[in-house]
Amino acid sequence: MLDTAVQIIQTLRAAGHEALLAGGCVRDFLLGKDPKDYDVATSATPEQVAALFPGARTVGAHFGVVIVRLGEDHVEVATFRTDGSYKDGRRPQTVTFSTPEEDAKRRDFTINGIFRDPVNERVIDFVGGLEDLRAGVLRAIGDPHLRFEEDRLRLLRAVRFATVLDFQIEPETWKAVRSHAAGIGDVSAERIRDELVKIFLHPHRLRGFDLLVGSGLMAHVLPEILTLQGVEQPPQWHPEGDVFVHTRLMLSLLPEQVSLPLVLSVLLHDIAKPATFTVDETGRIRFNGHDKLGAEMSAEILRRLKFPNDVIEPVTTIVEHHMGFKDVKKMRKSTLRRMMARPTWEDELALHRVDCLGSNGLLDNYEFMVERREEFTRQPVLPLWLVNGGDLIKAGFEPGPELGKALTAVQNAQLDGVVTTREEALAWVAENTGRMPGSHDSGGDA
Repeated sequence: MLDTAVQIIQTLRAAGHEALLAGGCVRDFLLGKDPKDYDVATSATPEQVAALFPGARTVGAHFGVVIVRLGEDHVEVATFRTDGSYKDGRRPQTVTFSTPEEDAKRRDFTINGIFRDPVNERVIDFVGGLEDLRAGVLRAIGDPHLRFEEDRLRLLRAVRFATVLDFQIEPETWKAVRSHAAGIGDVSAERIRDELVKIFLHPHRLRGFDLLVGSGLMAHVLPEILTLQGVEQPPQWHPEGDVFVHTRLMLSLLPEQVSLPLVLSVLLHDIAKPATFTVDETGRIRFNGHDKLGAEMSAEILRRLKFPNDVIEPVTTIVEHHMGFKDVKKMRKSTLRRMMARPTWEDELALHRVDCLGSNGLLDNYEFMVERREEFTRQPVLPLWLVNGGDLIKAGFEPGPELGKALTAVQNAQLDGVVTTREEALAWVAENTGRMPGSHDSGGDA
């Protein structure tokens, strides 16, 4: 894609326009990283860009932004500009096409305000971004209060950049983040969600978590997390401390690469403990039903943040079942197999591991399930069933709950190894239900 961006720059320059690489691609290049995409800033107006590149798509003519497509590559080309006043904390009411220096000074952070000339291999820095890159510092350009008032999403972007780059937030910038934290409530849920995903999927997610809490942003994007603070737990099971400490510790124990449902489940798995906290007559702390209520609360939180159903559903499943591991050694094989057949199984197991490590450190149930996984992988977790609903209908069952219970029972017998052939399964049905498959001809196979 770099070659495509260079080609665009050369075409613009050949037509008499100034053109440079800008923004995150320059930052990443200078940090020795491979940029995911490239942005070009130019003196050409959107109309002039469109005239040079037939098929270019204007996505923000008011802001001077055009998408140029060459082959399979798409490059965003934006006109140098200054921004007018902001009213909605998101976008300027007016823009004025301007110079590279003025364009740099309207951007969010110094490390994102650097230009690069890839043809002559020059770096152009009007805002001190190079020095901050070398020092590992995230600094707002100009007055940080104005930068965050202009676009309140920058509050979360500050946390995200400090997280993924492992940079320190410059003190005045940090003060401004804390001062304006409540303003994040004016940002759309979708934009907040996207920043949170980038923070929590990154290996430095614990740093992001701490910055969200320390900045005051957590109180406005995931306030339920803060309710975990001070919620005591049984010390014999949770010597690490309260629910907040436990959740934070679990985040720190996750592997670098995780699925989104897993990391969200870690954040939310104990979210209902404050609401279910009780002390019984013996003085023991209990959280009865926190798994089920937690699943409901998790769904509500994720819907509020506009997560799609293909994220919400696995998270609620993982949260709802996270207490199931305490009894695995007592479970029948059929129960274990059905448990392991859930699509969320691997994430459930991963959560259980850090749940143990982040509390009493006892991994015996985890190790037991790893052994069962190795045992069961030699054959399908759920095999082809020896009998089906049609067989039970022929035995005299009517379609409905009773048939479903009987079918589950004979399937469990198969999973437990009690029956291993179709003949044995049919005999088991006759013996345990008093109905002989084939004795009625009331239907076909289900």
